[in-house]
Amino acid sequence: MKRTERTRAADTTDAGAGSGSGAGGVTNRTMTTFSAADEEKQRGVRRMKLTATGLLLFVAVVYVLAEWASHRGAGAWAGYVAAAAEAGMVGALADWFAVTALFRYPLGLRIPHTAIIPNKKDQLGVSLGDFVGENFLSEDVVRGRLRAVGIGSRLGTWLAVPEHADRVTAELSAALRGALTVLRDSDVQAVVGEAVTRRANAQEIAPGMGKMLEKVVADGGHKKAVDVVVTRAHDWLVLHGDYVMNAVHGGAPGWTPRFVDRKVGERVYKELLRFITEMRDMPTHPARGALDRFLADFASDLQSDTDTRARVERLKGEVLGRDEVQDLIASAWTAVRSMIVSAAEDERSELRLRVRASLLSLGARMAADPRMQGKVDGWLESAAVYVVTTYRKEITSLITDTVASWDPEHTTRKIEANIGRDLQFIRINGTVVGSLAGLVIYTVARALGA
Repeated sequence: MKRTERTRAADTTDAGAGSGSGAGGVTNRTMTTFSAADEEKQRGVRRMKLTATGLLLFVAVVYVLAEWASHRGAGAWAGYVAAAAEAGMVGALADWFAVTALFRYPLGLRIPHTAIIPNKKDQLGVSLGDFVGENFLSEDVVRGRLRAVGIGSRLGTWLAVPEHADRVTAELSAALRGALTVLRDSDVQAVVGEAVTRRANAQEIAPGMGKMLEKVVADGGHKKAVDVVVTRAHDWLVLHGDYVMNAVHGGAPGWTPRFVDRKVGERVYKELLRFITEMRDMPTHPARGALDRFLADFASDLQSDTDTRARVERLKGEVLGRDEVQDLIASAWTAVRSMIVSAAEDERSELRLRVRASLLSLGARMAADPRMQGKVDGWLESAAVYVVTTYRKEITSLITDTVASWDPEHTTRKIEANIGRDLQFIRINGTVVGSLAGLVIYTVARALGA
């Protein structure tokens, strides 16, 4: 009988609930899992059903015996017992009908407004989603709940513990390594190269270079570079005097005597060496002053001279367009990625030590500073409110679509297994309360009739 009722209910609910799947946007109905715990609960429901049914049979037997005794002249007490038993049967049957109508058609009869759960499953899912959206995903509820939790203070106290800071640092390092591993070098290199080139082309560099050069000259910062150049030039001339003299020989006319070429070469070499030596040893050498004026004028031209700025821009475009420069820009990502990955893997690297120290400092400040706690709480509240208000429909649709995807028969069984035992107490209470009510009514009626 039970299997017949279940089969009928499944056939009926499959037909009746089909329209609900369309509303929920789910066409296939997945079978809910019926676990071992659910099986144990269902056995408890069966035991309670037997108890409630047994109580109904008990009052029925009492009613029959009381009526028999009353007709046999047993006395007035038999009428009281019969009235109580009769009302108990009515109460028990009414509550049996009510409880059964939640899950299936009573006795297989398709009475209106019965088999409520299988027939109204999808509507119940929509109502549940709306209830959650209105009462749990509202702005006031979210803000009040997060404010009561005090996340800023708790998070600060938690982060201030060194072990927790170590854990967060390790997790961040793992996430960073994972992200860098997932990214393809070719894609990143292309993006970096394009971004650098676009940025360089979009901004004129000559004025900036002019201001920087002007400041360097004003501060005398270029003098050290000049010292290095002239010192290296002097040392090179000392070691390679023959190269200079041979170069002079090679450039002399063919009709000049060879000894004259040698004398000229030696003279040029000595004058050049003397000039470089004086320039090296004399900070006030005229050539140094001329170089200072040249650099100062060039810095000014970079900022104000149209022709100079245009030439610099053309040179910039030519340099950026060279394959060697593009390769250099692209290869910078490889070096940076390798450096970051190595630092993230090394527990004693400067990167991880600084991140850990920053987390500890942040945690200590958050734990002690009410203003910072308020800021963190405000940020989290705003973020949570934005999520729940923007994606409320998507969140609630998770409930409605999930309920709509459940198989009606197995959903009914699962719900009955979890709440059916308590519902059987309704039948028992109906029997007891009905009996007491019937006894009171019969007593009042007899008293008024007397």
